[in-house]
Amino acid sequence: MADPDPLDVDADAAVDVDALIARLGVEISDPELVDEALSHRSWCAENPGNRSNERLEFLGDAVLGWVVADVAYRRYPAMSEGELTGVRKGVVNAGTLSEIAVELGLGEFLKLGKGEAAAGGANKQSILSDAVEALIGAVYIDRGTEAAYRFVQSLLTGRIGATAARLDELDYKSTLQELVAATARTPPVYVVSSSGPDHDKRFVAQVVVGGEVLGRGEGRSKRSAEQAAAAGATMRLRAKSPREA
Repeated sequence: MADPDPLDVDADAAVDVDALIARLGVEISDPELVDEALSHRSWCAENPGNRSNERLEFLGDAVLGWVVADVAYRRYPAMSEGELTGVRKGVVNAGTLSEIAVELGLGEFLKLGKGEAAAGGANKQSILSDAVEALIGAVYIDRGTEAAYRFVQSLLTGRIGATAARLDELDYKSTLQELVAATARTPPVYVVSSSGPDHDKRFVAQVVVGGEVLGRGEGRSKRSAEQAAAAGATMRLRAKSPREA
């Protein structure tokens, strides 16, 4: 007798919520929240009456941004606003979150519609990163602020330090250049000003595309200020673009 098609297996049967909670290393008393955090909208479309992870993702995104900003602010008191923004942007993004999801083996727990599963949705960066944010939202709802803070720290503390250490190496200018070229806009122009004595000079940069200021950044060098401005502009352009499935 032929083996059953894995896409025909009941999605609920493939999800071991207790196993995932153990892997996350955090206590969650309401397994239904975890189940919701794993439920992609494609699965919910095929299973009416179930809520997708989009609301939890929205909440988790806000909690994530707050915790990373708070950790960076406290850990690096000498950093300017622009540099702190660079650290946050370097950590709070789909690429980093999807890496965490892969490390957790999160793909095997996701509840996807048959079409999405067949299309490799369990490996899609956007779906994986959204699920991580949804899990953060679930921890926040179930266990409260302190538990959510500790959970985000456990996931990202090492990456925050690594990002801060290589802040000047993050090439957001190249990324922005590629995004702008893809939309047939005019190349970015950076307008930089400086203030303060030579031994403690501060730089402020604005990046202008097509006459519109898309980002602003500050730093201890012209390069870091431009990179911070490019980071802000990159996130702004990506937010305007349609999200992946």
